[in-house]
Amino acid sequence: MLAGAPKGTKDTLPERVYKWRFVEEKFAEACRLFGFSEIRTPTFEHTELFARGVGDSSDIVEKQMYSFTDYGNRSMTLRPEGTAGVVRAFIENKLYAEAQPTKLWYEIPCFRYEKPQSGRLREFHQFGIELFGSTDMAADTEVIALADFFLRGLGITALSLRINSIGCPVCRESYRGILKSYLEPKREALCDTCQSRFERNPMRILDCKSPVCRELVMDAPYMLDFLCDECGAAFNSLKRNLTAAGIEFVVDPGIVRGLDYYTKTAFEFVSDQIGAQGTVCGGGRYDHLIESLGGPAVPGVGFGLGIERLLMVLEAGGVEIAPPNGIDVMIVTIGDAAKNYAFGLLRELRAEGLSALMDDSGRNIKNQLKYADRIGAAYALIIGDDELKEKKATLRNMRDGTQREAAFSELAGIISTGAADADDVQDKAKE
Repeated sequence: MLAGAPKGTKDTLPERVYKWRFVEEKFAEACRLFGFSEIRTPTFEHTELFARGVGDSSDIVEKQMYSFTDYGNRSMTLRPEGTAGVVRAFIENKLYAEAQPTKLWYEIPCFRYEKPQSGRLREFHQFGIELFGSTDMAADTEVIALADFFLRGLGITALSLRINSIGCPVCRESYRGILKSYLEPKREALCDTCQSRFERNPMRILDCKSPVCRELVMDAPYMLDFLCDECGAAFNSLKRNLTAAGIEFVVDPGIVRGLDYYTKTAFEFVSDQIGAQGTVCGGGRYDHLIESLGGPAVPGVGFGLGIERLLMVLEAGGVEIAPPNGIDVMIVTIGDAAKNYAFGLLRELRAEGLSALMDDSGRNIKNQLKYADRIGAAYALIIGDDELKEKKATLRNMRDGTQREAAFSELAGIISTGAADADDVQDKAKE
């Protein structure tokens, strides 16, 4: 059906776009305050980048990537997440040669072939940040603090920060054997996907969403109990830092995260307002990803935050986002001469920062005024032959119906003052 959007995609109409714009501006401002700079990367990359970067045992690579072969017989993939592309840009543009750490943020569409459900679409949108070049847990703390600052700054209160450590390759190797010994008797009962992960990455089995698998691993040993001295010290440092920053958290040893590249820190901000413990924001540390993709040995830490899910949390929590003010003035014309004059007047009003429009559908004066009321114009500016001769117009306040005459030269000032007064009234009403 040509008139229907593809399954798993969604239109964002003008009546909701202003909410997106609001959170976009808030996120950009939070990133500025924390010293992060914006980066923009391609929507599609070489498939190998995600296979190597995200990890071939992840659901994303195994089941969810939108890949295609281009006319040069190259395999390309619409990005399923943001980190791999930003790492590729970091390496390709030699950003590692600049003063470190490198602190980047982005807002991107992502694509995953998964079952559409509440808060999950096949084309979805993310905010994300990446901090490259620091092994200090102060970097992890700052990344978490930015997410906390942004989310709570929006007025979200029903939010919980969960943190964990998933170790490093050294301590994870010994834990791998312990976990496999625990899982071996249950192996045949695991889902097909988890059975295939048993040898490659058994820790990913702990993150399986299958109810059967979740029941089977309920008493599995946790990585947190087998950390090496370095990872244990790093996790303790993170907890101290978060406490010093005034950020409340819960240690959740069950957090694994769905991507293979994580090391040490893993965290999630969850809300119970969008289902059972719905994840709003998730991230962690990845000290070996840049090196695995052909770059130097530079550590990294970051997060991804789903915009659709964020808006669901805001709405479920009753957080109001005020719609933008409507049109400042609608020019209502009577006759061709007035219509021609209105084009120049529109230019002048817009140059003064006023939102202004005129009828472009040939309506009569009565219907022009009805239209002005329907679109929420603050003023209607009525111009006919008599007004042109006297160089003044009839200015109708659409909120209270009062009218006055005003010289053309005074219009911008009068409308600007009136619009400002109306904004003050609206602001006070919101308070």
